[in-house]
Amino acid sequence: MAARHRELFAGQVVAVDSPQGRFTDGARMLDGRRMADTEAYGKHLLHHFDGELSLHIHLGLYGKFADGPLPEPGPVGQLRMRMMSSRHWLELRGPTACQVFTPPEVAALRARLGQDPLRDDSDPLRAYEKVRGSSKALFALLLDQAVVAGCGLIYANEVLFRAGLAPTTPGRTVSAACWQELWDDLQALMKEGVARGRIDTVHTTHTPEAMQRAPRVDRHGGEVYVYRRPGQACLVCGTPVARGPMAGRNLYWCPVCQPESRAPQVTAPRAPKKPVSSAKGPERAPKRR
Repeated sequence: MAARHRELFAGQVVAVDSPQGRFTDGARMLDGRRMADTEAYGKHLLHHFDGELSLHIHLGLYGKFADGPLPEPGPVGQLRMRMMSSRHWLELRGPTACQVFTPPEVAALRARLGQDPLRDDSDPLRAYEKVRGSSKALFALLLDQAVVAGCGLIYANEVLFRAGLAPTTPGRTVSAACWQELWDDLQALMKEGVARGRIDTVHTTHTPEAMQRAPRVDRHGGEVYVYRRPGQACLVCGTPVARGPMAGRNLYWCPVCQPESRAPQVTAPRAPKKPVSSAKGPERAPKRR
């Protein structure tokens, strides 16, 4: 998203308004300024403008952007913010946050966020310092934006399955080597998701084509191992996928591939060479390569 907005507006003077009226004061502050750059930090988006002002946006559950070439179609519905350059328009609806930040406020935002796997300046060791000092479950730590910025529910569920780790594994029991492998896999999955425009987490040996099964049908799209698959057969061992609440979110896991007793220091196994049938007995979750 940051890259898209940079492509459309960076280096250009933009007109900004708020047809809905809830961002009128902020829009006036930005109207007529040149957008210098954009960046994403976790689930937060920043548009940086000349004059040391930044537009901070957090979409939350219901926020969405729309954009296109001029002419702009005109405001429809509850349009929080509208931006136009000489060539393109951008519309924002339903965000959790849409506000103008000064440099100290941008610095405060960055200070409270954890490490973002999608950023070049991310440091997994800094995230690990928080993980190893916590008794919280690994699943909850992955969703804690002060630990890992930008890891959502799908990735948290899927990366733990791929590592063969029980979601309830206490952070303090995880070795540095195990965390590094988990981070590397999460980073690869998230970057792949950005490139593809959808989240796919299954190894090539577990795609619908490889397993001769029907594609997943879900509004989130993408092929996954456990997310939103409660009661369905695990793609690796055939055991029904379990579901339960944790940290106020839905947790999904395979009781066989992610046993509570498995030591988190153990390196996750490699992916099997061939798709595993549920009739062949349980195997461990595949490690992405």
